[in-house]
Amino acid sequence: MGQDNPKAAALRARLDVGRPALAMAAHNPLAAKLAAAAGFDAIWGSGFELSASYAVPDASIIPMGTHLELMRAIGEVQDAPIVADIDTGFGNAVNVAYAVPRYEAAGVAAVVIEDKTFPKDSSLRPGGRQELLAVGEFQGKIEAAKAASGVLVVARTEALIAGLGLDEALRRGAAYAEAGADAVLIHSKQKTPDEILAFCRAWPGQVPLVLVPTSYPQLSFADVAALGKVGLIICGNHAIRAAVAAMQSVFARIIAEGGIAGVEADIASVADVFALQGDAGMRQIERDFLR
Repeated sequence: MGQDNPKAAALRARLDVGRPALAMAAHNPLAAKLAAAAGFDAIWGSGFELSASYAVPDASIIPMGTHLELMRAIGEVQDAPIVADIDTGFGNAVNVAYAVPRYEAAGVAAVVIEDKTFPKDSSLRPGGRQELLAVGEFQGKIEAAKAASGVLVVARTEALIAGLGLDEALRRGAAYAEAGADAVLIHSKQKTPDEILAFCRAWPGQVPLVLVPTSYPQLSFADVAALGKVGLIICGNHAIRAAVAAMQSVFARIIAEGGIAGVEADIASVADVFALQGDAGMRQIERDFLR
C-alpha cells in the first residue's frame, strides 16, 4: 500500500526525536482508557501483558485472534494511537502479510515485529532462548508488512539481548530501515543503559529509534530526548505490574484483617468504576429512547 492510514499518520507526527512520544502498556481496555486519561501519547498493545493477564508464559501461546480482539476493544474506548506488539509476526512473511492488514482493520496505528524465530521467548526471561532470523529473512517480513498495509512498521532487533554486540545491532537496524521500517526498536536487558546509549549515539538516524527502558529505569525521559535519536518511549509492562501489586496488597489485607472495611478508603469507589464503564451514557440512552 505504501501510504499511511490516518491513524498511522497521526502517530508518525508524534515521533519527534526532540520530544519523544510516550506509550503505556495495556492488557485490557480499562488499562488503556486509564493510560490515555493520564496523558500518554499512545497505547502499547503488549503481548507480555496480555499473556500475563491469562497467567501463561509470553511464548507465542496466546493466539493472534485473542490479541487482535484486544486491540480492537482498546480502540473502541479511547482515542490514543495503538502500537500493537505482534512478536515475531506469527510466522514467516506470508503470515505477516496476512496478519498486518487485520490489525489495520482493527484500528492500530503501528505494529512492532521482532527479529527472533517463531515461537518467541520473552526477551527478559533469565536464560531465555534468543535465536535471531537471518537479516534477509527479516527484511522480507518488513517488506511484506509494508506492502500489505498502511500502518507504521517498527522493526525490533534483539541483537544486544542475544549477545551479538553493538556492531551487529547497528548492522541489523540499518538493514531494517533500508527494507522500509518506519522506526527501529533496540532492546536490552542490561541493568544499566550503557549499551543502549552506545547504540543510540552510534545510530546514523535513518529512522527514529524506539526504546523500552524496563531494565534500566534510571534513564529518564529527558535523558532520552537529549539523545536526539528516539521518537517513542514505551513503558512496556507497568500496567500489569501495577495491577498485580495492587491486587496482591488488597487481597492480603482483606484476609489478614478479616473483612473489607479496612481497604475501602484505598481502592476505587464503585462510582469511579461506573464512570469508567460509561454508565452515565447508557443511562442517558435509556432516558432518551426507552419509553
